[in-house]
Amino acid sequence: MTAADSLPPAPSWGPFEPLRERAFRRIWSTSLLSNFGQLILGVAAAWEMTRLTTSAEMVALVQTALMLPLMLVSVPGGAIADMFDRRRIAMTGLGFATLSAATLTVLSWSGFTSPWLLLVFCSLIGTGVALYGPSWQASISEQVRPEHLPAAIALGSISYNIARSFGPALGGMIVLAAGATAAFGINALLYLPLLGAFFLWRREQLPGRLPPERMHRAIVSGARYARHSPQIRTVLVRAFVFGAASASIAALTPLVARDLLHGDANTFGLLLGASGVGAVIGALLIGQVRERLKGEHAVRLCASIAGLMVLFVGLSHSLLLTGAVMLVAGAANMLLISLLNVAVQLSAPRWVMARALSLFNASLTGGIALGAWLWGQAAGEWGVGGALVASGVLLILTLLIGFVLPMPAVSLAEVEMVDIGREPEVALAITARSGPIVIEIEYRVDPAEARQFYEVMQKLQSVRLRNGGFDWSIARDIADPALWTERYHLPTWGDYLRLRSRFTQADRELQARADAFHASDAGVRVRRRLERPFGSVRWRAETPDPDHDRISVNTP
Repeated sequence: MTAADSLPPAPSWGPFEPLRERAFRRIWSTSLLSNFGQLILGVAAAWEMTRLTTSAEMVALVQTALMLPLMLVSVPGGAIADMFDRRRIAMTGLGFATLSAATLTVLSWSGFTSPWLLLVFCSLIGTGVALYGPSWQASISEQVRPEHLPAAIALGSISYNIARSFGPALGGMIVLAAGATAAFGINALLYLPLLGAFFLWRREQLPGRLPPERMHRAIVSGARYARHSPQIRTVLVRAFVFGAASASIAALTPLVARDLLHGDANTFGLLLGASGVGAVIGALLIGQVRERLKGEHAVRLCASIAGLMVLFVGLSHSLLLTGAVMLVAGAANMLLISLLNVAVQLSAPRWVMARALSLFNASLTGGIALGAWLWGQAAGEWGVGGALVASGVLLILTLLIGFVLPMPAVSLAEVEMVDIGREPEVALAITARSGPIVIEIEYRVDPAEARQFYEVMQKLQSVRLRNGGFDWSIARDIADPALWTERYHLPTWGDYLRLRSRFTQADRELQARADAFHASDAGVRVRRRLERPFGSVRWRAETPDPDHDRISVNTP
């Protein structure tokens, strides 16, 4: 027995195991401080708005102003994070949020704050956070081992909700003791440690074999992947609906404290703190819930509990009861959001991870932003209690969506990238920008297996489209019924090379199933054509051929 064998096994940290990784631990701990700052900002801005105006709609719009940028900026932010160094993108977003928060502090100290100016700067700060968010979330997988990824995702939620447990109460005390201006300044200062943590992170960036996509192409690629991926599409719809239905709590809690409980900013902070404690409990339970319940059953249970709790908040006039109910609601909400987040991260391959997460955040926060405005309108018409009761009933009714769009099963094969190996044969002098490219794949299939082959090709259609192909079709030769031709377009040769690099293990297995129907010993025939080849043809014999010695882009 060796000395190593005689040592006791290293103690397991359970759900905190990812904190063994130095880079993750440093970023996670400083993100806790930034989350405190963000929540202090939310409390200060919401309570300042109640001082500046008596309009329930304007108070609710504070939540919309903070959340709307997460919907509008997250998608291009995710594309940028997939295209460039995620560390630098995260630092840029944090720097912009810090500058905006500092400017708001100066304006508030100078006495220039107005309701609309407050909303504008809440949106600017939210814009910086929205740019930072996808880069941080997508980089978690680079900071921890794969088996610790679900726990690391949950810890990201715990960081925010530990801040939610104490940040709102702290924010309320700061507002009461020193005013909103001090709270705005503290928010700006608390972004700085996280900025420093990303600066110190020495990220190992693997050089790409292909140049990054252009911005609009990257956004379109991410959107098309989500559209043609049933798993991600389902999660996005569920996130948007849940966000819209549950936004009443986030939007109307200041009015619950003021109108239903007849309290002050400290009461508001205590309610948010109770919700934050519940959220921490919910995040710690994510592992056990995923082990004991299937995804759809867990989501339905959480939505039911959250709906009942929101309904009780609308009916309660007791601080103790409302606080207890919000604690349970916070746990249910965080469990449900974590389940959706994990489903996205386990369903998206690395090349589109940040864009998938940004679309998830955009769906969730977009739903919250829309819902906050709608529930603010409802509170003006039906009162705060009536709006909350309606929101609770609607949350319970979201269970019906599960019968149409059940939560997807996730598999490592869906995200594990594979190298398809074979290089395309290129004799024409083309570059990455040459195009459009037409791909035709010929299969010879026994007519007796035509129906089974067609069903597999229908599934393969989604693979082609979500990985970058356009105008996919499958055709059968009239004169030779055994001959089938799959056809699709790509804008450029570079896009075709990217499509080839995006195959996952599941995609490769599906392609193998299609190839298995091919009855010829010659193998499946692939034709790659340059459509409308302007510039690759010498229209006159005496015209010089400048591309004669050009090296073709022939990356696998």
